[in-house]
Amino acid sequence: MTQSPPTFKPLRPLKGVRVLSLALNLPGPAALMRLRTMGATCTKAEPPAPAGLSSGDPMGQYNPDAYATMHSGVRTITVDLKSAKGQAQLQRELARTDVLLTSFRPSALNKLGLGWKALHKAHPALSVVAIVGAPGARAEEPGHDLTYLADAGLVTGLDLPATLFADMGGALMAAEAVLKAVLTQKISGQGVFQEVALSDAAAWLALPRSWGLTQPSGAVGGAHAGYRVYPCKGGRVALAALEPHFAAALCQVVGVQMQGMATMFKPATHAAVAQFLAGQTRAQLDKLAVKHDLPLHTLG
Repeated sequence: MTQSPPTFKPLRPLKGVRVLSLALNLPGPAALMRLRTMGATCTKAEPPAPAGLSSGDPMGQYNPDAYATMHSGVRTITVDLKSAKGQAQLQRELARTDVLLTSFRPSALNKLGLGWKALHKAHPALSVVAIVGAPGARAEEPGHDLTYLADAGLVTGLDLPATLFADMGGALMAAEAVLKAVLTQKISGQGVFQEVALSDAAAWLALPRSWGLTQPSGAVGGAHAGYRVYPCKGGRVALAALEPHFAAALCQVVGVQMQGMATMFKPATHAAVAQFLAGQTRAQLDKLAVKHDLPLHTLG
């Protein structure tokens, strides 16, 4: 009798942890989505919605589907932080919150009475994770995902990046910061303040490029014939035959005699691989991938 593979329940290390977010747009809600999957009880406080609109978060206005996905399972409340009533409402929420997530500039938080010193005095056990554009003194500078990626050297032409790398990377770093805060709280009993900069997230993602790995002369930047995107019949193929055994299998299929890894960096090898793939359909390449254990993915 064949036994079914074991099923594993997802880890929920933040079960019982209460997170309140004031962060709008993408990084904060994306972080909240991650935290909820780790078991946190998540609440999102939004400003009053403009007349005729359903959400006080701009994301809810220009992409309702993304907004709905990120806020699934999240309790959403309306809080007018510019009013005395809203401030009192927020303080009641903070009294039963473990970690506060923000994405305002430091000056805006101070104006609202939500600077770290004031919060720590009123709620000693509360931790704060502040998402900012750039760290330290640069936190007041205006910016967005595109400018942080450009500063990190990740905008290499006139096309926009394929996704919002800095925002999504910053969301992961914010979720990591919440985990660190909770661990620290358990040890010290005191809340902590952590700043997460989207420019730091972009710089972290840019490290492989700064090391030369994804530069045109790098092995995963186009110099290795087995790690490139090639045209094929009816579409394209993303080929990732990087390791020696994958490269050897590719050379065998293409008809190139492999003489060490230097073979994969020769123009003749690039030409041979390109010519072979150009003559194959997507369906043929999918079958070749299975038959020869080649890491590739065909695209339209």
